[in-house]
Amino acid sequence: MPVQRLNHAVLYVRDVDASVAFYHSVLGFSTVTAMPGRAAFLRAAGSTNDHDLGLFQIGSDARPSPAGRGVVGLYHLAWEVDTLGELRRLAGALSEAGALVGASDHATTKSLYARDPDGLEFEVCWLVPADLITPALTERGPQIDPLDLEAEIARYGESTRGGVGISVPA
Repeated sequence: MPVQRLNHAVLYVRDVDASVAFYHSVLGFSTVTAMPGRAAFLRAAGSTNDHDLGLFQIGSDARPSPAGRGVVGLYHLAWEVDTLGELRRLAGALSEAGALVGASDHATTKSLYARDPDGLEFEVCWLVPADLITPALTERGPQIDPLDLEAEIARYGESTRGGVGISVPA
């Protein structure tokens, strides 16, 4: 039986309380279980998972992750949102928090990139629904272009549900 989806991620962080505050205020996660100063398990809004994110504190002396700078390791996690309107709202929240580091148009995926308080990168994305994918979107193959979020909202609509027929059953 093949893997179906990512159930949760676990991160080592310097200060679990600071990380919890970030994921609460910026991405809307809620705490399922917490051991203050040690660990926390968070759930994304709308999720039915037991938890989507586990955070384990390792202390303020922890060095930044060298992953991608001469050592192997995880580059980032990607969370999917339902609408481009939600992606726009998160762009503002991430920007206001000083966490937004990039925005890319991958043709069938519209992505924001950000860093949490420990500098760990994550992606928030919206997927073009299967019935709106045209040959023009896929003929160039994988691509990374600057994201013009307002143009994509004009094209697909602010409330069009993303990922339908791809990551969300039709």
